[in-house]
Amino acid sequence: MIWKSRQRQLELDGEARIMGILNVTPDSFSDGGRFTAVDSAMKQARHMIAQGATIIDVGGESTRPGAEAVSASEEMKRTRPVVEALRGEWDGWISIDTTKASVAQAALDAGADIVNDISGLRDPDMIAVCAQANCAVCVMHMQGSPRTMQKNPTYRDVVIEVRAFFEERLGTLSNQGIAADCLCFDPGIGFGKRLEHNLALLRALKDLSPACRPLLLGISRKSFIGMLLGDSDMELRDWPTVALTAHTRQQGVMLHRVHEVEPNLQALRMVEAVSAPGRASN
Repeated sequence: MIWKSRQRQLELDGEARIMGILNVTPDSFSDGGRFTAVDSAMKQARHMIAQGATIIDVGGESTRPGAEAVSASEEMKRTRPVVEALRGEWDGWISIDTTKASVAQAALDAGADIVNDISGLRDPDMIAVCAQANCAVCVMHMQGSPRTMQKNPTYRDVVIEVRAFFEERLGTLSNQGIAADCLCFDPGIGFGKRLEHNLALLRALKDLSPACRPLLLGISRKSFIGMLLGDSDMELRDWPTVALTAHTRQQGVMLHRVHEVEPNLQALRMVEAVSAPGRASN
């Protein structure tokens, strides 16, 4: 399995990869305001890279439930300098987390490799930008928008509906010039889903991806973890995230979007060592 972007590709046959979350927003649900300056953002990026992140995902607009939208110009102001600085010193994979075509274009021009769009490329302009750039794309499922998505989300069968959305997106985007091997898919845990929907998707990950394309999973510190623990303390969610990373790797998920790189990467490598006879050696 490979994921392509422009003139490079990411091998996903044996080792799962970590996408480190770099929120350059003042209002992210987990770390809002900590990395709004380029210097602090770069310090955090270097930390995640040193711990083994393959991808750094730069986001300039909070997507927490109830979050207010920001303008494209403001989002670009937050993200482009960070992408430029990161590309200036690192040859790894850089992702821009945005739903806006103009922000994606600015980040791609600055050196980004991936467009991570929580709206699933519903905007024709975003499709055109990604097709023209021949970049890697992550297509996420979300019911509603960040401001409304947790207001009574309803499904007849969330697994069937998310799978159908992925199949539709694969066909539509392929027909509009985005190569299938540039695509990966994210079921959007916590985006327009109740606890029972999230759990149903986590139990059915092997059945979700169309045409054997890779899945990207973003479960790090999500609120459903607090619901299951019976405690809303954000600091208690990191180790349950690690447990879920290990569990979902066993179901074949090869891309994991997390806040804490090192423990999640260790969990992935441990699962892979145990699951592949002959892989580990003294």
